[in-house]
Amino acid sequence: QVKLVESGGGSVQAGGSLTLSCVVSGSASRRDCMAWFRQAPGKKREGVAYFHRGSNTKEYDASVESRFTISQDAAKSTVYLQMTSLTPDDSATYYCAAYEIERGTCSWSDLLYDVWGQGTQVTVSS
Repeated sequence: QVKLVESGGGSVQAGGSLTLSCVVSGSASRRDCMAWFRQAPGKKREGVAYFHRGSNTKEYDASVESRFTISQDAAKSTVYLQMTSLTPDDSATYYCAAYEIERGTCSWSDLLYDVWGQGTQVTVSS
């Protein structure tokens, strides 16, 4: 069973930075698509960034591009989300997610992601 465990959330002031970590554990997995989603209270869950571990392809939502960076440390089986220039609009619970893909690019649809972490809270104050 593949498990995802997030950490690194917290409270910061606007303009600050945080780095979230997602440790992938369990049996060997072909889940090449790794993504970070977030959900604020009363809002729909939205994709923030995804990363194809095989091709190293990365995509970002327009709202975070140039501020957030998704990366991985394969030796540590960890995927990171570096967040800079945070604003109150970035406040949400952030989730790491993964799914297996045969070919093609990863998807923004959370319906395809079948493994999820428990979430880590990010709060940005003005």
